[in-house]
Amino acid sequence: MDLPIRHRSDSPWERGRGRPQPMAEFQEVFDRMNHFLESAAFTPALTGTIAFAPPADLHETDAAYVVECELPGIAREDIDVEVGEHEVTISGELKESERAGALRRRGRPTGKFEYRALLPVDVKPDEVTASLSDGVLTVTVPKMWAAAPRHVEIQD
Repeated sequence: MDLPIRHRSDSPWERGRGRPQPMAEFQEVFDRMNHFLESAAFTPALTGTIAFAPPADLHETDAAYVVECELPGIAREDIDVEVGEHEVTISGELKESERAGALRRRGRPTGKFEYRALLPVDVKPDEVTASLSDGVLTVTVPKMWAAAPRHVEIQD
C-alpha cells in the first residue's frame, strides 16, 4: 500500500528554485524545537490550570528583547509580568463578563492565561518596562552587556 506524500510549498528546496537553503532548514528546525520545548515544558499539569496562552511575538533588538502580547479586554490590574535571569512570564486572568440571556456560542477564551518565553542571554530585571495600549501588552527586557573586549597596550 502506498502512502501519500506531503508536499510543502514552503520547503527549502522550492524556495531556492531547486537548490537547498541550509539556513532556511536550520530556521525551520529551530522554530519546531522552540515550539516543542515551550509546549512540553509548561504544560498545565506542571503549572496548574491554565485556560489559554495568549498570542504573542518576541523579537530582539541590539539592546533588548521585546514581547508584544495580545490581551484585549483584560484590565491592567489582572495582568502579572515577571522577569527572571533567562525568562519572562506574563500571566493573569480574563474574567467572564456578565451578560443577560443564554450563551449560545463561546468564541473567546476566559479564565487564567500564561505566556512564557526563554531568553538566551542574561537580562536586567530591574530595568524592565511594560505598557498596555489598545489591548497589546509590550514588555521590553534590556540585555545584560558583558565587558566589551579592548586592546591593552604592553608597558615597558
